[in-house]
Amino acid sequence: MEEKTLIAYYSRRGQNYVNGKITNLPVGNTEVVAKQIQAIIGGDLFYINTIKPYPVDYMETTDVAKVELRQNERPELTETVKNMDDYDTIYLGYPNWWGAFPMAVCTFLESYNFTGKTIIPFCTHEGSGMCGERDIKRLCPNAIVLPGIAIRGGVVADSDNIVQSWLKSQK
Repeated sequence: MEEKTLIAYYSRRGQNYVNGKITNLPVGNTEVVAKQIQAIIGGDLFYINTIKPYPVDYMETTDVAKVELRQNERPELTETVKNMDDYDTIYLGYPNWWGAFPMAVCTFLESYNFTGKTIIPFCTHEGSGMCGERDIKRLCPNAIVLPGIAIRGGVVADSDNIVQSWLKSQK
């Protein structure tokens, strides 16, 4: 039986902090990497999206994200993966917000049984580096969590070779 792969990700379009300034991104950095992964290995994409949208303004969004993190909130998501049991491997993408992934990723992880599944994280950031691996292991104790990759948001558009090398190292 062929292994099925899901690429689930949270990504922020619009105002983002990139290379030291606020920039408007038509496609969020994490979404760029998610689509690079899909182009290389295939699999299904799933966008982790919140019912209540974050503010358009980047600074307002960071304030909301800080409150969610402090209060351990679980934002409600717009949809669910209908056939999660069919997937063996989940690439999980998210930005680094205040040293953690967005709380919507917690909602996603707590919504399914990942027992026996392999979760491979990928993270975008603007200097903070990788986050979330320990939290994934805590939230999904019966999953296999492989080492992830952190890619600086300012270089995601040119990171195909980095992503490809990382994916080869996962085999």
